[in-house]
Amino acid sequence: MAVFNHVSYDEHEQVVFCHDKESGLKAIIAVHNTNLGPAVGGCRMWNYQSDEEALNDVLRLSRGMTYKNALAGLTMGGGKSVIIADPKTQDREALFRAFGRFINTLGGKYYSAEDVGTTTADIMIAHQETPYMAGLEGKSGDPSPFTALGTFLGIKAAVKHQRGLDSLKGLKIAVQGVGHVGYYLCKHLHEEGAELIVTDIHQASLDKVATEFGAAIVAPQDIYSQDVDIYAPCALGATINDATLPLLKAKIVAGCANNQLAEPRHGQMLKDMGILYAPDYVINAGGIINVSFENDYDAARSTAKVEKIYDTLLTIFAAADEQNRTTGAVADEMARAIIDAARK
Repeated sequence: MAVFNHVSYDEHEQVVFCHDKESGLKAIIAVHNTNLGPAVGGCRMWNYQSDEEALNDVLRLSRGMTYKNALAGLTMGGGKSVIIADPKTQDREALFRAFGRFINTLGGKYYSAEDVGTTTADIMIAHQETPYMAGLEGKSGDPSPFTALGTFLGIKAAVKHQRGLDSLKGLKIAVQGVGHVGYYLCKHLHEEGAELIVTDIHQASLDKVATEFGAAIVAPQDIYSQDVDIYAPCALGATINDATLPLLKAKIVAGCANNQLAEPRHGQMLKDMGILYAPDYVINAGGIINVSFENDYDAARSTAKVEKIYDTLLTIFAAADEQNRTTGAVADEMARAIIDAARK
């Protein structure tokens, strides 16, 4: 399995493969860049089909955290971790204790938090073995509502830029994934007067948003072709790809999933189709922004910083138009400038 010449390696500082025989833990920790401070990024637990799939995911996620933290104005580097296991497993105590011990061996170079497939309860278990955990209960807590808020404001920024509208009332939005963050996002969108079309692999989650927010439910494979104004990917990554792009009718792609583009070239394809793309690591930064206030937590200050995502995206959209470049290329350049300046 290639590592240093992996397509997603991107000069990572450290990649750690972790195995604990007693608990069955198999995990990968990726530290991408620590120019701005210790690497911070969540732990994803997923039933990956192969080690290669897990490695590719953690490398892409880790890089995204570096850029996310930089553009959010945080004194944090970028890192991520993945646990290769079924997220529905009930035997979590030993697993996350072992995970915490591995985190501890890095001596504070990387702080983990919750992510897809993990919870704040899992993080608290790992915290019994290491101080290097973030998003702790009793401090900043669950970051999901803040991720949803930032995504909601990012959608509003995209609509403002493209259509000059200050409201989402009457707009049709297809939300792919209505789990923890997706649920809160749907709540914001519904309260704004948007019409929701949703999909998810969990029926209970679908039933909840359908009942509470009047959302229409479609099959997972049908979400891309819906006649909507906005497609909001809020599940796993790479849903913008060669197979799905021809199906899209939306003119805005803005959601809270990480790594929404299967490849960077898909950003150019979106631009060529006249579709405005909100770079994922910019729009979904609300959760890590909230975590950044962990040691002296203040929800009001956290919310105020999350609200700046709106202006950051407007700046990116305007620059992309002016320079005739993709929004992703503009965001990457802005982030790299911040990261490189911190190294000097």
